[in-house]
Amino acid sequence: MPESINGAVDQPLVPPRHIAIIMDGNGRWATKRGLPRTAGHKAGAETFRRIATYCKNIGVKYLTVYAFSTENWKRSEMEVSAIMALLKRYLLEAVDTMEKDHIRLHFFGDMTPIAPDLRALARETDEITEHLSKDDFQANVCLNYGGRDEILRAARRFATDCAAGKKRPEELDDALFSSYLDSAGIPDPELIIRPSGEQRLSNFLLWQCAYSEFYYTDTLWPDFDEAELDRAIAAYQQRDRRFGGVKK
Repeated sequence: MPESINGAVDQPLVPPRHIAIIMDGNGRWATKRGLPRTAGHKAGAETFRRIATYCKNIGVKYLTVYAFSTENWKRSEMEVSAIMALLKRYLLEAVDTMEKDHIRLHFFGDMTPIAPDLRALARETDEITEHLSKDDFQANVCLNYGGRDEILRAARRFATDCAAGKKRPEELDDALFSSYLDSAGIPDPELIIRPSGEQRLSNFLLWQCAYSEFYYTDTLWPDFDEAELDRAIAAYQQRDRRFGGVKK
């Protein structure tokens, strides 16, 4: 684990329990180098592997990444196919290494439009995850995900349970509604990171980010490295999180 903030020995770097990242800038990274956008996604996938390993090693418990949004289907068929091919390759590797590396894998999002072979691989990783310790590091991959869509799907599930007599509308509170979300049972992220210079949420974890701290950097995702993550954690560590209260 990094020993300090900016080398200061009196301030040890303590990572948050849950970090979420909007993996942005793959296309621009490729364009700057005269490469096809697909090359940027490939480089971004390697960055994800490296950062996930680093998060596990420094004691982060959950890493949630925005891999493919509900809006990303608007991109070219070639680009979408390339992203899905990269995801399939990652899942095939994960199936072989999850148990050995003690890495749990979970998906957020509506998997209905996803190709059957990818859905089958996702189910296989879910089954492996069920057999791993809940104390192990967990990566959450947001696939065909949108924050509004997640909230709508949760509301529909709750309404269905009410219609079936399993729940009553007056029972609904924050905790109960959270149990219907894709992130059920997972603590909200303390820190959300967005590379690439953009400063917006882009429909990411809208319910869960209520009290998250945000860190923006101009670094494009393929260039995002361990030192950049250290800077994000250091910035987070210096925030005064009051959750709506006042500073004492």
